[in-house]
Amino acid sequence: MCCDPFRRYTSSRVEPRSLWEGSSYETLLRKFESALPDDSLEEAWEAFGNFKMLHDFPEQRLVSKLIASLSYSSSAHWLRKAYDLAIEISKGKPDLVQCESFSRLSLALARTRMPVPASTVLRIVLERGKIPSQDILNALFLHLVKTRIGSCLASDILIEICEYYLSHCCSSGTRKTKKINLMKPNTTIFNLVLDSCTRFGSLIKARKIIELMPEVGAIGDANSVVIIAKIYKMMGERGDLNNLREQIDSIFSPALSRQYWQFYDSLLSLHFKYNDVDAAAELMLDLYRRTRSLNSSSVLPPVKSNGSQTQCFLQVGSSNLRTGSRIIIDSLNLKNDFLVAAKSEPELILLVDGKLLPSSKAIAKLINGYVKERNVDKLSNFLINVQKEAGIVEADLCSDVLHACIMLRWLDTAHDILDDLELAKIPVGANPYASLLNAYLKENMWEESKVLVNQMKKVGFVVSVCNEHGESTCVVENTAANHLDKRTSNLVKKSDMLQFLELEDREYNFGNRLVYEFNSSILFFCKAKMIEDALKTLKQMRQRNVQPTVLTFSYLVDGYSSLGMYRDITILWGEMRRQMEYGMLAADRDLFDCLLWNFLRGGYFERAMEIINYMLKHNMYVDKWKYRREFLKYHKNLYCGLKASDCRTDAQNRRLEYVRAFRKWSGIDR
Repeated sequence: MCCDPFRRYTSSRVEPRSLWEGSSYETLLRKFESALPDDSLEEAWEAFGNFKMLHDFPEQRLVSKLIASLSYSSSAHWLRKAYDLAIEISKGKPDLVQCESFSRLSLALARTRMPVPASTVLRIVLERGKIPSQDILNALFLHLVKTRIGSCLASDILIEICEYYLSHCCSSGTRKTKKINLMKPNTTIFNLVLDSCTRFGSLIKARKIIELMPEVGAIGDANSVVIIAKIYKMMGERGDLNNLREQIDSIFSPALSRQYWQFYDSLLSLHFKYNDVDAAAELMLDLYRRTRSLNSSSVLPPVKSNGSQTQCFLQVGSSNLRTGSRIIIDSLNLKNDFLVAAKSEPELILLVDGKLLPSSKAIAKLINGYVKERNVDKLSNFLINVQKEAGIVEADLCSDVLHACIMLRWLDTAHDILDDLELAKIPVGANPYASLLNAYLKENMWEESKVLVNQMKKVGFVVSVCNEHGESTCVVENTAANHLDKRTSNLVKKSDMLQFLELEDREYNFGNRLVYEFNSSILFFCKAKMIEDALKTLKQMRQRNVQPTVLTFSYLVDGYSSLGMYRDITILWGEMRRQMEYGMLAADRDLFDCLLWNFLRGGYFERAMEIINYMLKHNMYVDKWKYRREFLKYHKNLYCGLKASDCRTDAQNRRLEYVRAFRKWSGIDR
């Protein structure tokens, strides 16, 4: 049987005898060259097969031209043949690898949603110390990150490029510096990959990439800020964003509202995740203040652009640790605005006429948080300050909040807020008073209703109460109050606030805050290589009945890995496995990926094959190229000349068995 893939394309018109004549080389080569400019790929491929069968590969120029022609095809059939040819060349004739043609082939494969072949061809180029042009590389990553597998591969390749750059930039001489700098990934690529991490939930990989940004000297832009904020929101890390907010506030202007809309939304969400209602109230109040300042000014302030004031610094890791670093951010760089087109608009902050304002959902979270903490006085102060700061912008907010509290039967809360508003001389319409009085009468709370009636009379309302039917009517004497009532009655009918507040009341869970606090502490200790303190925090976590998450275990794995404690990772894996079997821990690809990398590094091949089987069982993509490279880097000659009969112990025999299994799975051994 013929093993040559090109033989079936050999022309039957060529007589075997004539092929061996002296002119066969020139004849076949000329035929191949003449077929290339034409658009007939079938003819070019046939001519190439005829030539290769007798004379091996032609020169690099012609091979590259053939690959380029195949790359321009929209047919998956010809792209697959181009890919097979590229693989054959890289293994058998590496001197024929040409960066430009291989790069274009990689881009063509990525465009047709073939991420694995695309990444393989790109890695062939990168392995030779070459890199595609920035335009091709940007387009390639843009297409790769559209799929889950492509996103995984794009993340791994970006990390590989960064590691290559870091390993060569310090050791290279002055002459090579310019060449090495060409390997440095640009901001667009970082943004594309990080954005895909948010879409596919690859938080562990995203954190690794964020940490690499300051190491390679990548300068972030407005998109970077928004994407990293979304990642931190998903991870529950807010410390670094709090520090960044102060810098963004200093350069903020209405022209930047849309760019940083999602940043403020992510930060506000984090405040609520930590149950830090005071911080949430402060941020929301600040947004109201900005709105009032804009309303009082007829001219929009320009975007500040004077030198270093436009630069922000995002702290990555604690500033108290030597391992901490800072990402430089050009906060006014908006040239890639299309990258962060949100699939769904932020939920907690609205963009209204170029102004950022808290949504009804955000207000509902604030109310629920203060009520659960029994800090109604702080809620009242917030409403009073909003009324004073925002003025007419949120004139209806107090009535809307009171109505929602009354409908939820938080009558004491509503009454306390009314008292505080009266003391602050904040006008409230008749509707909230009447609604509260009706609620008191329905609950037969006669003493409270009498107190409220007296209050209403002092304010200037004429009240008649019919105890027999449990109803009350409220007649407003002054026109100003009557005008306020008409406005508030329209808002009450919408009841958005009430719907959100009911939802928050049902879903409120104080324990969720503890998860983020414990995880943040464990991450700090692991970064500081204080693994004992991290384990003590984990113990406290369990004592408080707080379930460790995927991020908890990933931090611990990284902590052990930084100390070379691979055996401890195997013990930790046993605990993770039990929790997954009991349904207490989700099977996460990034976590498996991290474990597999460490088991290979530490030489625990039985555990490595176990992880691979888990990933295949859960239909997770495993990047064979990456792990094959890691194995050859650290264990290339392991057990190469050892036979099973030479093993002295059962343990050594099992280890040999798993090493062989890995070599076969990864494609090292055929």
